[in-house]
Amino acid sequence: MRELIPTVKKAGVEILKIYAKDDLGIEIKDDDSPITLADKAANKVIVEDLKRLFPDIPILSEESRLMPYEQRKSWSECFIVDPIDGTKEFIKRNGEFTVNIGLWKDGKMVEGIIFAPARELLYFTDNGEAFRVKEGEEVKLPCEKTEKFTMVASNSHLNDATKAHLDLLQTKHGDVELKRVGSSLKMCMVAEGSADYYPRLGPTSEWDTAAAQAIVEASGATMVQLDSGKPMQYNKVDILNPHFVVSRLTTKGEA
Repeated sequence: MRELIPTVKKAGVEILKIYAKDDLGIEIKDDDSPITLADKAANKVIVEDLKRLFPDIPILSEESRLMPYEQRKSWSECFIVDPIDGTKEFIKRNGEFTVNIGLWKDGKMVEGIIFAPARELLYFTDNGEAFRVKEGEEVKLPCEKTEKFTMVASNSHLNDATKAHLDLLQTKHGDVELKRVGSSLKMCMVAEGSADYYPRLGPTSEWDTAAAQAIVEASGATMVQLDSGKPMQYNKVDILNPHFVVSRLTTKGEA
């Protein structure tokens, strides 16, 4: 996905222009989730670039009209886009939001790119490998190691089920370090090795996980459905995800 680095950085420029303003243009969508002027601006940049660079590949984006499954079911590939993953974090102005683009092909996420514009932090896949660019230095993933078992959880969604999962981990691994982070940065932390485990026991959609799925798998970690241990599926009838876990420990996502 190196060819899309300019695209996510261009989207990041538009996002940060609005991030610096007092009025973020916040609206509430039908699903009660927020959208801002920055989501719309980033979506415009990304969609225009993808259509120009890859005119034959359809696009599934959170901020564009969702095409009926009757039309999507014939797709053999598509880009899955979240112009701003972590809009709540964007509104909080904590810097923990990302631009996500994933490429789904023949039933599998094959490429992904994630850019955190407020942190100048980039993750992407290239020829089956995953990389991080931080402070101008590009390194192959995984590139870090935890000192003790580390679970990462959402800033905005630490529910009772997730707390119970943390308790289960503590019975198996002793003292577990918990890190709270927003957006797809949690999955990227497992990919880079700065976290060992991320359970998501709440609602997400395909565009929240698609790009990260490719990066996680290219790094040698796993991202699977919690109950079955089966791979995550994309371009489904229902674009909501099941509960899932991202892990550097097992192939089934078990604690």
